[in-house]
Amino acid sequence: MAMTTGRRDRAVAPARPAPRRRWPVLAVLCVSLLLVSLDNTILNVALPEIVRAMRATSSQLQWIVDAYAVVFAGLLLVFGSTGDRVGRKWVFLAGLIVFGSGSALSAFSGSPHRLIAARAVMGIGAAAIMPSTLSILTNVFTTAADRARAIGIWSGTTGLGVAIGPIVGGWLLAHYWWGSVFLVNVPIAAIGLVAAAWVVPNSKNPHAKRPDPLGAVLSTAGMGLLLWGIIEAPNKSWVAPEVLGTIMAGVAVLAGFVAWEHRSDHPMLELTFFRSRRFSVAMASMGMVIFALMGALFLLTQYLQFSLGYSALETGVRVGPIALLLLVFAPLSPLLVRKVGTKPVVFSGMGIIAAGLALLSRTTVHGSYLDAIPALVCLGVGTGLAFAPCTESVMGSLPPEQAGAGSGTNSSALQVGGAMGVAVLGSLLNTRYQDRIEPVLVHHAVPVPVAHLITGSLGGALAVAQAVGGALGSALAAVARLAFVSGMDLALTVGAAVVGMSALVTLVLLPNRADSRPDGSGSRARSPSAGSERRSRGSGTEQLLSDPLALMRRPGGDGGDGTGRVGGEGGQPVICRQGAVDRDEGESRGSLVGGE
Repeated sequence: MAMTTGRRDRAVAPARPAPRRRWPVLAVLCVSLLLVSLDNTILNVALPEIVRAMRATSSQLQWIVDAYAVVFAGLLLVFGSTGDRVGRKWVFLAGLIVFGSGSALSAFSGSPHRLIAARAVMGIGAAAIMPSTLSILTNVFTTAADRARAIGIWSGTTGLGVAIGPIVGGWLLAHYWWGSVFLVNVPIAAIGLVAAAWVVPNSKNPHAKRPDPLGAVLSTAGMGLLLWGIIEAPNKSWVAPEVLGTIMAGVAVLAGFVAWEHRSDHPMLELTFFRSRRFSVAMASMGMVIFALMGALFLLTQYLQFSLGYSALETGVRVGPIALLLLVFAPLSPLLVRKVGTKPVVFSGMGIIAAGLALLSRTTVHGSYLDAIPALVCLGVGTGLAFAPCTESVMGSLPPEQAGAGSGTNSSALQVGGAMGVAVLGSLLNTRYQDRIEPVLVHHAVPVPVAHLITGSLGGALAVAQAVGGALGSALAAVARLAFVSGMDLALTVGAAVVGMSALVTLVLLPNRADSRPDGSGSRARSPSAGSERRSRGSGTEQLLSDPLALMRRPGGDGGDGTGRVGGEGGQPVICRQGAVDRDEGESRGSLVGGE
């Protein structure tokens, strides 16, 4: 007679590749992710060329940038949840097809309106790609150490794409036309599609609940409205009726989403996951890291181009140290976490980022690129240290069957954090810049359209100064640069303070390691279905896993005769041996084999 009580009822049963094939899977995922993260910044250097080629207005230019970001952020949670239900590989492949198609349409758009629509298509594809890469990764790399290492590489790729976007964009514009910044995506997406179809395994939640269409609509509309309001705030002011109304509407719709998910018996996102500080605090910390990185890059690229006079390509190259250091330290951070825990590594990373922002805030109008290098080093090292442990903490706290929804939520936090960094620091810069330059214009008879151009941006002021020429033009350029640097210093000082305070909150609230159960397994949030399934196995098995001798001491225990003896058929002893290893948690499962 044989009795097995330690069977493995796995909620997710993907066709996992052999260990030697896992790293090619990661390579495909990272190359595909690089397309998405690269597109966040590569377009910025092409905007002047698009203006000249299409005669796009400022409003159209803004929507060329925003259409991608708004659609991207709005659909992240929807596609993450869809991957859990229908298969993460299929959502990933569909995302590559849509993203590549949108890139081709963008490259050959003949008008601003067509380019805006094509950018929205790219946003749809990106929203399917990004959460799928992380959810597939967590189901392929199932041991804690390998998963942390893989997430470190994934995180480095995310930051690398953001940082090298200006370099790639500048090089392409130096050799080709503006459409090349989009067309370069097409062959990479095609190669990724073929490689993913061949090497990437599929996985999904076999216990997935039915679709949640209302939740999908509410999350998409809420995130889209919120992000659009945040993006528009620096241009129209935070108190402009359309900006304030849009942000409030977004918050209200998201509140409705939360209320619906709380009441629904088939929620798209399990709100109980936010009770875990490994999930919620780590996600908030990661949002602040991206807040600092995106905000600093937004200010720094303008400073290098307009104040120090570098070209787009030269600016991208000089931002390179951030990308290089991030790529080095993100994969190394899991090794530090293994030694000292998550909390010290994330706190140190955020502290270094705050120090980098503070150093950069000491910039003067007479400074040089060499003066900025220590700050760039701090930003690269700090982001590399903090980003990967935060991501691993978020994904490691979730049950595997909810990896898609969790990855979508994680990616949404990244998008909101990055948009807030650009919006908040950009607003502070604009406010100080205008306060410093408007009093100068009062003493001169400047036409209203020209005044708007001067006060709108440093680039506009320098264009006017060049057109005016002579001593007056030189004086205008000097005053504009001084006002810009003053605004940049203010924004970076506030950013350093915000990130520094967030680091202290992280130090207090973020758990250092996953909670440990008596059997040595790390804690992981459970989905309701997984929890009820595990509870149904009976307390005898659970007690055996934590104390194999418990049943020998328990009267009437499982397999006992009420006398405290444990026996098989015919009075033979039941043998407890080490069984299968649950590779998601590193748990050693015991199996009972009855003697014949």
